[in-house]
Amino acid sequence: MKKIGVIVNTKRKRAEQVLGELRAVSAELGFSLFAENGEIAETLGAESLPVEAFGETVDAALAMGGDGTVLYTARALHGTGIPILGINLGSLGFLTSVSDREIGAALKTLNEGSFKVSERDVADCRIFQSGGLVGEKPALNDVVLGWGASSRIVTLNLSIDSEPVSSFMCDGMIVSTPTGSTGHALSSGGPILHPLMPGFGINVICPHTLSSRPIVVPNSCLIEIEVANAAKELIVSIDGQDEFTVKKGAKLEIRRSPHRVKFLQPADHSYFSVLAQKLHWRGSAI
Repeated sequence: MKKIGVIVNTKRKRAEQVLGELRAVSAELGFSLFAENGEIAETLGAESLPVEAFGETVDAALAMGGDGTVLYTARALHGTGIPILGINLGSLGFLTSVSDREIGAALKTLNEGSFKVSERDVADCRIFQSGGLVGEKPALNDVVLGWGASSRIVTLNLSIDSEPVSSFMCDGMIVSTPTGSTGHALSSGGPILHPLMPGFGINVICPHTLSSRPIVVPNSCLIEIEVANAAKELIVSIDGQDEFTVKKGAKLEIRRSPHRVKFLQPADHSYFSVLAQKLHWRGSAI
């Protein structure tokens, strides 16, 4: 892998320093760099290239920032098969594989080919209003239906493979991929799903009942959510981006995408070590 695309969040504190390290190590290893931002390209001595053209040019992409940068990169490269190496310039970074202080070692790993590839499922979400399709987006993390212009609860009907599950009076609903199970879904009381698990998690947000619990369904299922009753417009947020507003009668269809996302990771990368670190697991007191 010699042609490397670079997407960076320049608002991070160490971004400028890390870009300098990236330029130096890349020159040493003979990498050709491509950046979507002209200013970043100049800083790196790289070629300026629209991110839409990465799929036809680069061998791998560096997503330098936090989880938001990784999600942006995954969306931009959706369907291209270009692997992504997440470099954490922030604090949390569930989706990033290496820290900003390990960029030199990470690039040498790329040069040697001694990395491993983690393939993640993506969900496709289709939004219908008044019987017509109004939008379709991929989701690496989650699809969230809720919020809106007031605090009044709504009624959502959930079906799995056209079989009615239940009707929920609630604030909203989350459908998460295994990758996204440590995001909004976890904050809402959902289970942690291993990234390689073939399933989706479904969480009801603040259900108006004590009996509602998160469920996990196979990723072969078609998940349908209908806005049965709402006195307000609701927001459909996909991977943290507010994409659409919908109202009573709207329907969401969520299914597994035919395209997956490939993450590059060091050979010694441990998913459970990341969980322990990010979630501050300390074990039981003795």
